[in-house]
Order: sequence, then structure tokens, then C-alpha cells
Amino acid sequence: MKLQCDVEVVNRLLPSFGVRSKGRGSRAVLSIGKHVDKNTQRLKENIEKFFTCFVEEGKATVRLKEPMVDICMSKADTTSLKTFLSAAQLAHRGTVKDNVSLSTLAPVHAKDVEKPKKKLTIMSKKDYPLTCSFPYTLEQLQVSYCKLARVDMRMLCLKSLRTLDLSNNHIKKLPDTIGDLRFLTELNLHNNHLESFGNALCLSSLQESLQHLDLSRNCLKLLPSCFCKLRELISLKMDSNEIVQLPFHISQLSKMRFLSVAHNKITVLPEDFQKLSLENLDLFGNPFAQPNPFDHNIQLTLPLTLEELASRAVLNYRIPYGPQLISFQLCGDMELAKICSCGCICVNSYIQTSVSINLHLVSHTVVLVDDMGGTEAPIQRHFCSLTCYCQFLDGCVQRGLN
Repeated sequence: MKLQCDVEVVNRLLPSFGVRSKGRGSRAVLSIGKHVDKNTQRLKENIEKFFTCFVEEGKATVRLKEPMVDICMSKADTTSLKTFLSAAQLAHRGTVKDNVSLSTLAPVHAKDVEKPKKKLTIMSKKDYPLTCSFPYTLEQLQVSYCKLARVDMRMLCLKSLRTLDLSNNHIKKLPDTIGDLRFLTELNLHNNHLESFGNALCLSSLQESLQHLDLSRNCLKLLPSCFCKLRELISLKMDSNEIVQLPFHISQLSKMRFLSVAHNKITVLPEDFQKLSLENLDLFGNPFAQPNPFDHNIQLTLPLTLEELASRAVLNYRIPYGPQLISFQLCGDMELAKICSCGCICVNSYIQTSVSINLHLVSHTVVLVDDMGGTEAPIQRHFCSLTCYCQFLDGCVQRGLN
């Protein structure tokens, strides 16, 4: 039985002589097999302890009694490592012959030790592996032009993956388990058939790792409200979809510097949009409506309902709430609460209109919004009462007269 991994042999006596180990492993092959001579290291009753807390990360340590060394293993295939450790435990107890068939130990040549493969690119269907697994050490994987209808579950076992490029395929739906790739920083899904980006992905470990996301040339219409929990995003591309509106709390993506949402169906930007601080912004080809402060949508109910009053009070006074205290639907409504120009918060009772904003206030570089050379777009405004809305209109009239 053989295991390819990085190996560091640490002598436990070195510290007593004031000597430190290098702390650096080398690629090697560890073998467990039958004895051929008396000089072969025996495992029976010679293992002091197994350290397996990080076995899911391909790491483990075996402490031998004689010689007094720790064999530190890393960058190993998780399944192979577990099998190897099981065999070592059986050998230590002297029961390996009854449970595992082992071959005679033989020398390993340098050519048998493969360096871990970190990058793989597949650009045609004929090169796509059907019978073998992807190298478990991969950090970058590109599979394009292979007509994939779904994400291969074998890809989701690549725990070291940092870049996943599945562009130019036929993928319609993303599995939630993509969120288990906790080191993933870049995800490219350009030119697929995606119809949604699931809530589970936004609430997964991608919140802490994903920095670059390309969803351009798909069939997306909406992004979930929790999309803005992907707060490590630096670059977001969503060109050529059917998106009708951006997430309400988009300013929560505070690290985002590059945003491209060209050629979609957005008519107005969310009020939160003006809080972004971008380096490059592209909104070309969206059917933005001409803003008119007097063209409004009244969702105001007078007198205010008890639910609205209570919701406003909870948010204004920052009282903790959650689905364990109130209904899940009400929690969702409160997550999408609007802020009036007076500073008060409104939930389901408000007046909505739109005003024009110069996009250079949001981004250093702005791709022209239309063929006329404009860099202005409409943005939503909300008011908690008729009084606040009337004061806003009075200000618009005065600015117009001046």
C-alpha cells in the first residue's frame, strides 16, 4: 500500500540539543508492506500515537516509539490518507494480515514520485475525463466548451481549489455544494444557461473567500437579497442577462471595485447604489427610465398599521430580532427596509420615486450609459410620510426656479 504526499520526518530529540527542524516537507511515497529483511522498519507495537485532527485537509502525523521521530504527512489525497492510516493502525496491532492484503515492499524510484498537479485546463469534450478522477491537489481548474449540463460532483471534492472556470458550457443550475469549496476565490460561469444563483451559495463559506464572480451571458433575472453577503467580492460581471433590478443592499459589497451589468433590463437603480465606491462601472444598454420626482408609487397606508409601527420601532431603536422571535416573512421585509431622507426607517409603508444621479459619484471610470454619451442614471428614493415627500418636492421646485 502506497501513499503519495509531502513528508517531513521530525526527530523529537533535536530540541534537547538546541537544534530546530527545517519545518519543510519533501514529496515522497510512503509504503506499508511485507518484510523482506531484518532492516525493514516494523510498525507492530511501534506507534506511540496518531494525530488525525486535520485528516480532511490531507494532513496527519504518526509518532513512532523507535526511532523517536514524528512522520508528518501533508498534501495527501484524503481518501488515500484515511486508508493508509487504517492499515498503519492494523499493522501496529499486528492484525494487518487478517484484514488487508499487502504486497512485498520494494524500492521506490524518483520517477514514481509525482509532483502535485495544481493546474488543469480542458477545452474540448474529447479531453474530458470520464473514468478517472481530477487530481486532488488542483488549485486551478478550467473546463470550457465541453457542453456540460451540470457541475461534475467530482470537481466539488477538490478541497484546495481556488479558481474554477466553467465558462462556455450548458449549465442551468449550480449545486449548493459549491459553497463547500472554502478556498475558492474565483468562479467563472460566463456563457452558460444559468437561471438562478441560490441562497445557499450566498450563505456558504463563499462569503469569506469569493473575490471574482463572472455570471455574464446567462439567463438570470434576479439575484437573491442575501447575495450581498458575499462581502469579499472585488469584481462582479453580469453582462447580457435579463436582470430587472440589482440587490437592494448592494452597498454591503463594500470591497467591490469592478461592476459590469451591461445589456440587461434594469430601469432604475436601488437607493443603496449611491454608497458604492468603484473603480470601473459599466451599465451600458439598460432601458433606464427618465426620472421624474413627481412620478411616484404610493405604498403608504394611513394610519400606519400596528405591524408597520412596531417594525419601524425595532429598526430605529436597533432592537435585536430574528425568525425565532417573529415570522420569517416579516424578517425578510425588515431586511429590505428603506431609509427616508429624514433618517427614519420605513418597511412596507412608504412613497417611492426616482431621481437622477451622476455615476461618477459612484465610480472613477464610467462606461457611457447610452449612445448619447450620458453618465447619469435614475436611482430610487423613499419617504416615510407625506410630509417628507412634500418637503422633497418643494426642494425640487425651488431648484427648478433657480
